[in-house]
Amino acid sequence: MTLLLEQFLNGLQYGAMLFMLASGLTLIFGIMGVVNLTHGSFYMVGAYCAAIALGKTGSFTAAVVAALLGAGGYGLLVEYTVIRRLYKRDHLYQVLATLGLVLFTNEAISLIFGRRPPLVDTPGILAGSVTLGPGFEYPVIRLAFILIGAAVALGLWFLVNRTRVGMLVRAGADDREMVEALGVDIRMLYMLVFGLGAVMCGLAGVVAAPLLAVEIGMGERVLITTFVVIVIGGVGSVRGALAGALLVGMVDSLGRAFLPQMMDKVLAPETATPLAAGLASASIYLLMAVVLIVRPQGLFPARS
Repeated sequence: MTLLLEQFLNGLQYGAMLFMLASGLTLIFGIMGVVNLTHGSFYMVGAYCAAIALGKTGSFTAAVVAALLGAGGYGLLVEYTVIRRLYKRDHLYQVLATLGLVLFTNEAISLIFGRRPPLVDTPGILAGSVTLGPGFEYPVIRLAFILIGAAVALGLWFLVNRTRVGMLVRAGADDREMVEALGVDIRMLYMLVFGLGAVMCGLAGVVAAPLLAVEIGMGERVLITTFVVIVIGGVGSVRGALAGALLVGMVDSLGRAFLPQMMDKVLAPETATPLAAGLASASIYLLMAVVLIVRPQGLFPARS
């Protein structure tokens, strides 16, 4: 029971990080129609900025500010210099351009910060564990990141569904020409959406820095999982991004914890171990396949 609860919370924490990435990407792709492979690079920039700031100041607040400013500023620069020229171009041009930006960002990070991965210690304010039950303690840092993810989900829902900016964003997704005819600066609106997506990546980088390895290329690995989340939840839907992130987080965490035990009961150890590892790695893709068979548009597709 303790193991189940621990993996359930691990799944929530992983899902919270994936939601921060997927929510920005689903807005950019679903609303602006841009295939942005650079999204993972914003996450890497945020993680590096958080790691360096935390190492130099020891302040978690400084790490958060550095990650948000670094990822958000780089995202706005990318949008202004490259992305806005691709809004009306074919997706192939967008893929090629943003793939080139991925390679450029990796080299730029290695020149600025070096190729040696920075070591990130757990901030003092988030160190230690909290008792959640008899004989069960859970790290404070993971609980804090679960709460941050919940706060971000509520804030983003409110922004998209209950504010004038959100109304304009949704209207721009449905009919860009009509919104422009009403006097709205659609370029500025799209820049705001893109910058928001980059800031969300920076926040995900803060979550990742103390828990995962901060290294060159970390954005490409998580980008694939982020696309899986979007496909499961539904392109352009923040609610779908949340549902997909939680499902992927749970399936990944529970699969890695319990599949080896299940395989050991029915197969020889030399067969069970590699098979369980392979199934655990493929579990989220199997989940995506099942969802697409049942609901080809995703669980919560965006409403037009």
